[in-house]
This record gives sequence, structure tokens and C-alpha cells, in this order.
Amino acid sequence: MSTDQRAWTFADGTRIPIGTMYCIGRNYAAHAREMGASVPEDPIVFLKPPSAYRPNGSTVELPAWSSDVHHEVELVVVIGNLAEHIAPKDAWSVVAGVGVGLDLTARDVQTAAKKAGHPWAISKAWNGSAPVSKIIPVSTAGHGPWDLTCDVNGTVRQHDTTAHMERSVASMISYLSSVFTLERGDCIFTGTPEGVGPLRPGDVVHASLSSLVHLTVSIT
Repeated sequence: MSTDQRAWTFADGTRIPIGTMYCIGRNYAAHAREMGASVPEDPIVFLKPPSAYRPNGSTVELPAWSSDVHHEVELVVVIGNLAEHIAPKDAWSVVAGVGVGLDLTARDVQTAAKKAGHPWAISKAWNGSAPVSKIIPVSTAGHGPWDLTCDVNGTVRQHDTTAHMERSVASMISYLSSVFTLERGDCIFTGTPEGVGPLRPGDVVHASLSSLVHLTVSIT
């Protein structure tokens, strides 16, 4: 995908170039348990580059170097204004909109890296690992909570509500803005609920954020 195509597309036609993707790990207790882990005291943060993005309707090619790529459906929050040291009560004022995304994860590569004590960016940040829907302006979407659903070939695998997140959108923005400068076009992948599982060539993945917006990608 060329750099000029890497832009958040809003339901009203607005486009904002994609910046850094900040991703929060273990933000749903049930998912942490299914991964044999616990919810950490401090947020787990990892990054994806703009090249990981794919829009709705895309075909995503699984990496040849992994045999176990998993889907992780997530609420995605797009930043609309520069933010530094934002208090939780002011956090929604810097949000441009929300969407639904898939944090595609090469689980076998991630697991091996964790066991060796090595970074696991490759397992999370490869080309095509971040499909995201159109973005709904926050003025339309509100502040949630919303239902998150992911089905593969018509079978529901993940379904939960963002009300079950361990850390709220406001607290995540406040935390991240205390460490990084959040810029217009950056986004936050806010964590995935339980039910993650493998994808295979030929699968069709459908994700939704309540009735607000949908995402469909084909796996090859």
C-alpha cells in the first residue's frame, strides 16, 4: 500500500494521514487469563507502523514465516489533536473518532520471542497486521460503551463489551500522553477480549463495533 493511501477515512469523507499506532496489551481480564497471564499494574504498550494498516474490504496475506496468526478484535480510537499530559477528564476532547480493528498477531513468533526474552515487534507489526474500518466521528459515536464482535466464516469467535476493559479510553489517553506526544492521526488499539484464534488462507473475517461500523477482510 502506497503512503498516500495510508489515511483514516471517516464516514463523512474526511481523511487524516495515519501516524503511530499505540496498542494496549491485556486490557481485558478474560483474555489475559486465556493467554496464561494476568492484568499488569502498568499498561503494556507496543507499536505498529502505518504500513501495518489495511482498509475495510482488503485482502490480507499471512506472513510466510508464521504458521499461527491469530485475530484480535479491538476498539480503535483515532487522535484528532496534539496531546501531551492530558488529564482523564479532558481525554475525549482530543479524540477525532472511533472504529473497529484487528490486531493480527503471529502467535508462534510472539511466543518464541517471549520465551527467549526478546522483543516481539515482528509478531505484531508486519505489513497488513492492522486492518481498520472506516472511522466514525466521536460527535456521532459518543463515548461508548460498545459491543465488539469478531466472526470467522460466519462463526462468532469473540464477543464482549468495551465496558469490560480494565483501563478506560480516557485513562489510556492520559497515560500515553504522559509518555509520548500524541499527534493528529495517531491511534490507540485498546486491547482485545477473549476468544482469539487462528486464521487460515481462505478465511473471511468480519468485525463490528455495535451497529456503528463494520470491517471485513479476506485472508490469503
